[in-house]
Amino acid sequence: MQINDIVNCRTDLLTFSKAIFKSRKGIDWVENLHHKVICEHLERVVIGDIKRLIINIPPRYSKTELAVINFIAWCIGNYPDSEFIHASYSKRLATNNTWNARAIVEGETFEEIFGEIGLRNDSNAKDEWRTNAGGCVYATGADGTITGYGAGGMSTNFKGAIIIDDPHKAGEANSDTMRNNVIDWFSTTIESRTNSKDTPIILIMQRLHEEDLSGFLLNGGNGEDWTHLNIPAIDDDGLPLWEYKHSIEDLRRIESANPYVFAGQYMQTPAPKGGGLYKQDRFKYYTIEPQFKYRLMFADTAMKTKEANDYSVLQVWGYTANKDAYLIDQLRGKWEAPELKQMTTSFWEKHKNLSNGRLRNLCVEDKASGTGLIQSLQRENNITVKAIQRNNDKITRAYDAVPYMASGRVYFRDGADYLSDLIPELLVFPNGKHDDQVDVLNDGISELEKKSSSFFG
Repeated sequence: MQINDIVNCRTDLLTFSKAIFKSRKGIDWVENLHHKVICEHLERVVIGDIKRLIINIPPRYSKTELAVINFIAWCIGNYPDSEFIHASYSKRLATNNTWNARAIVEGETFEEIFGEIGLRNDSNAKDEWRTNAGGCVYATGADGTITGYGAGGMSTNFKGAIIIDDPHKAGEANSDTMRNNVIDWFSTTIESRTNSKDTPIILIMQRLHEEDLSGFLLNGGNGEDWTHLNIPAIDDDGLPLWEYKHSIEDLRRIESANPYVFAGQYMQTPAPKGGGLYKQDRFKYYTIEPQFKYRLMFADTAMKTKEANDYSVLQVWGYTANKDAYLIDQLRGKWEAPELKQMTTSFWEKHKNLSNGRLRNLCVEDKASGTGLIQSLQRENNITVKAIQRNNDKITRAYDAVPYMASGRVYFRDGADYLSDLIPELLVFPNGKHDDQVDVLNDGISELEKKSSSFFG
């Protein structure tokens, strides 16, 4: 290796990565613009321009190779006393990454670039290795403790970092519990492992949910400002990020097969731009009510009223003889049980005497707070309450409802106040913060599935 090449490898992360890749794989790195941009941001971390960095990028686009394995090795070459903590959703994955970084440090190409960086003989565990200069690389999972380990140093020069790569397991990101466990782990464990306020924290991940760790931090969840490098698979001009990896035809095929996965993991917008299950171009609107055969009122009741909890939602639907469904009115709020009862009663009174189709029932899911509302209204109010069961999960129920919307049998009142809340929630489902309106809307549409002559005949 020529002296200029050695200097370039020491000072340029991408040049170093390409040299290491060539020595390990025997083939050339297929370079793309996003590789350069990622390396430039990581280099800014090293020189102190960036303290908090989030990189959102599709899977299998070299993120771990560049931002974890090669970055750790390159930093150890330049700063042998650096202390790193690397975490992923699986400790096994994190350990594999740090072990690969160690293999680079022990390789001939690395030694040619940086000289011999002595590794301590007493630190051969795969999840931890140390340099003779006092550096340390430690791997952990997103559910593990990090007692006794820290990242970075006390000086103002670069001394290491915390690097988190894909903290959420893709199949668990829609679980509030699992997702919040990762956020709690970051807040209670990771943030306390910086050796100084200048220790950088780097988060690299594909977006999986509106409220994943990236979303939490970008929305000010930990009170810090984060530099955000957002890299979607298709740019604003409709061109693929990396033609070598995925052509535009490949990407559109992936999008068509699963718009949720594509929107989050590939486009880094966990709310699909063009809609997921509920596509905005299929919504129908009305200004004049048709003649309704009957009307029904539906209620979705929330358990708690704190800011983070879901809303309670009341909707009134009208159904025509042609078996079309019209959302007539909606009321949404966060109410304790007494107020929920009062709002429900008032909403019923508002609609019960309207002449266009008799208001037959108030339909409420017989579960949790809904059960309490059913019992209270049946005892004390002149309201015909019908307890209903939701036997399928939210997404399955949505799949049942969507064909009716796609076929033009579901209508919203044009210009209604409720649309400003309802439409955004429909477009981000199931990745949104709330889905209470979607739940009760699906109840209303499910009426179209019924064949009983008591409703249509």
